[in-house]
Amino acid sequence: MKQKLASEFTSVVDAIEQHLVGKREAITLMLAAYFAGGHVLLEDIPGVGKTTLAKSFARVMGLDFGRIQFTSDLLPSDIVGVSYFSQKEGDFFLRKGAIFSQFLLADEINRAMPKTQSALLEAMEEHHVTIDGASYVLPEPFFVIGTQNPHEEVGTFPLPHSQLDRFLCSFGIGYPDKAAERRVLLGLEITAQQSDTPLISPERIENLMQQAREVVMRDAMLDYLQDVIALTRESGWFDYGLSTRGALALSAMLKSWAMLHGRDYATPDDLQAVAPAVCSHRLRFSEGVTTAERIHAILFSNTRSDA
Repeated sequence: MKQKLASEFTSVVDAIEQHLVGKREAITLMLAAYFAGGHVLLEDIPGVGKTTLAKSFARVMGLDFGRIQFTSDLLPSDIVGVSYFSQKEGDFFLRKGAIFSQFLLADEINRAMPKTQSALLEAMEEHHVTIDGASYVLPEPFFVIGTQNPHEEVGTFPLPHSQLDRFLCSFGIGYPDKAAERRVLLGLEITAQQSDTPLISPERIENLMQQAREVVMRDAMLDYLQDVIALTRESGWFDYGLSTRGALALSAMLKSWAMLHGRDYATPDDLQAVAPAVCSHRLRFSEGVTTAERIHAILFSNTRSDA
């Protein structure tokens, strides 16, 4: 299901891939989520390049970068900031937290206590935070990359479903293939120059986000999308199917994917490309085959995949 990227985005992916060799699919998924206006959860073992991907992405896109290292003793105020009284000025002032960034890396998010994790909920959904009863608007565009280690590791706290649902998509990076890892072992990836010049202007980013929203879904394609959504709810394979917010996320992501590949209309290939990343963290089941296998079965079942 290889699709050719539009030339404008090929240069962006190439620039990021200089620092994360052989991971074009993960980079493209992150771009699609960004232009769809969503957030990304990277789930993988330590050391495969989650933080490298986040930093390179922010630099190439020219985004103001903030990072929070989540630990068990992290407090909500460490994320959003705190209002303090200045005796010298005789008034209250806001000391902003790292969340006041266009691009926030929430590193190892599942090492923080649930109360601290929940400090991100309002920001991710509404793009503002409340501190001591006052509301503060976050910079736009606001984009969160959360990383988390496998749940079985000691000292991790599973993200609640309400938190997971705030992430538009979730995927792993995985090990590099043999050729890519050879380049890493030879040190070839560190020869790439880290340019401080963004490849896309803020005005262009806003324009591309609007283009993604305007991608057309013809009736047959919309029928196929609704069939897939219905099967997650009615097949009996999952404890619960996609919510309305999950359905909207799937629609936004496939439109953005189509835009990245130079089209102003969506196709079944777009849905099949993004559905695993959008659905895997939203669907739950008790026993049996993996979520990925069931999503694949739904996508290629007797639905209108020829839309």
